[in-house]
Amino acid sequence: MVYITEDLVRKRAEHNEGQIFSLEEVSLHQQDIERMEHIDRWCRDLRILYLQSNLIPRIENVGRLKKLQYLNLALNNIEVIENLEGCENLQKLDLTVNFVGRLSSVESLQHNVHLTELFLTGNPCSQFEGYRQYVVAALPRLQWLDGTEISRSERLRASQRLEEVRRRVWEQEEEHLRRRAREKEEERRKKGGCWPAPEENREANKEENQEEEEENREENQEEKEENRKAEENPAPNDPEEEERLEKEFWHTPCAFTPESRLETHRHLEEKKKAKERQTEKKPASLPRTLITADGRVLNTNEPKLDFCFSEDEEHNSIVLTLEVYRHMDTSLMDVDVQPTYARVKVKGKIFQVVLPAEVKPDSSTARRSQTTGHLVLSMPRASGEIKVAKSVPRRTPRSSISPGRRSRDSTKDTFSVPLGHQAHMDLPSARSPGRSHVI
Repeated sequence: MVYITEDLVRKRAEHNEGQIFSLEEVSLHQQDIERMEHIDRWCRDLRILYLQSNLIPRIENVGRLKKLQYLNLALNNIEVIENLEGCENLQKLDLTVNFVGRLSSVESLQHNVHLTELFLTGNPCSQFEGYRQYVVAALPRLQWLDGTEISRSERLRASQRLEEVRRRVWEQEEEHLRRRAREKEEERRKKGGCWPAPEENREANKEENQEEEEENREENQEEKEENRKAEENPAPNDPEEEERLEKEFWHTPCAFTPESRLETHRHLEEKKKAKERQTEKKPASLPRTLITADGRVLNTNEPKLDFCFSEDEEHNSIVLTLEVYRHMDTSLMDVDVQPTYARVKVKGKIFQVVLPAEVKPDSSTARRSQTTGHLVLSMPRASGEIKVAKSVPRRTPRSSISPGRRSRDSTKDTFSVPLGHQAHMDLPSARSPGRSHVI
């Protein structure tokens, strides 16, 4: 169960420099919150409160928010409209897709004289016959209902038939409450508990509200105990059995009730925790070998980036171009150049490549291309390292060419020097054109 804590509110108050006493707007949506609390004591100046997409079953602890103008409680488990009399400046209330079935509770909003917009779409009460007429007549100051403006003629017709519509609404409301009692009883039977008789429901609800805090604490203790047992005695991993249970859970028909929605949430939470436990139990992966025991440097490309080598003949340098993402911050890169290899760490992932010749690490430079954003490493060759000479075409003697025919292709002689070794080269002489001698 998620509670509304001071730290949670402060994190959501970054636009107010973390100050909650003067906060006028706060968004606590999609936090799996199951109870409204503390807000009315910590944020007295609140004007806008977003609590949609949570698991809140009851409107409470907002009576002190005298300046509150907009309250969003869409997609929760609320069944009754209550405890909003103290919100004197409330102008807009959103209860879309909840479980409000007691439509008569809408009359409690008559105390909110500034309320002009109300949303009840997706609630059981919105399916009642005469629903809109009843709400329009019960709240004479309301201007918009479910996004549709209330006209003057519509208000007059609704007020004229109020008593008749109210009687029909009460009948449908009683039927809904009986159905909800049966659903709750069935849910309790599934859990092996008992449920009071329908006439005792109201008293039982009061007792439940008083004992809610104690139950929540017990649930938390039970949850911690279950997690501890699950860690000590993990269930055997049977993929077929897990898949069968998962299909059974999602394909078994059930009514759309606060209990079923809460059960779905609990199921997803259990799956998430089980996955986290499996991740924690996995042995830590061994660090990647970058240099073998005998000193051999290995090539690796964890970030999977394209790269290429080129020659800077003017400065006798090797140029490595690494195609990092154009908009990536340079602070996320770490470059290390050694005489025989270069290593670049990109967002924690290592790129390492063996260089074609020995270089000077102290004279090497790293920069970002202003056009492409690529990382460019310029590494001058070490003293004594030779520069790869351009290939020279071999000249074929005229005597070897048949009369009337010319050679279309000319072969090329090239040479290679082992990396890390020094060599000397004599330039081609006039007497032996096309030949280079390696000593």
